[in-house]
Amino acid sequence: MMTNPTGRVTQGQFSFLPDLTDAEIAAQVEYGLSKGYAWSVEYTDDPHPRNTYWEMFGMPMFDLKDAAGVLQEVNDCRKTFPGHYIRLMAFDATRGIESIAMSFVVNRPKDEPGFSLARQEVEGRTIRYTVHSHPTAKPEPERWTD
Repeated sequence: MMTNPTGRVTQGQFSFLPDLTDAEIAAQVEYGLSKGYAWSVEYTDDPHPRNTYWEMFGMPMFDLKDAAGVLQEVNDCRKTFPGHYIRLMAFDATRGIESIAMSFVVNRPKDEPGFSLARQEVEGRTIRYTVHSHPTAKPEPERWTD
């Protein structure tokens, strides 16, 4: 049985590790840049596992060659959306297609309410399970406010 002892959202690389410092984030970005990856910053307040399309913050950084520029974009996103999940995505366009090569969370809300599993018994003895994201229980403007 696989468990998540931290109870935190686990999407992308490094999800089970403690939060990365800005220096560690910069090292990962430098690695991606050395491989020719283009970076983008995305954010959401609904980290449901099936929500793969987060909102993009700014434009993808195709021509950027320095990790400091990516970190500046991350910090601008943190200032704008301090209570949201923020992730970095690295796109590999070296084969003529854009595919995600790296993805990791760089910001989390201070309180992660998580998910619940709803069980339904339907026709016969069939059982269905649905994952429910707690943040979506409130209207969007009220999410992540104290």
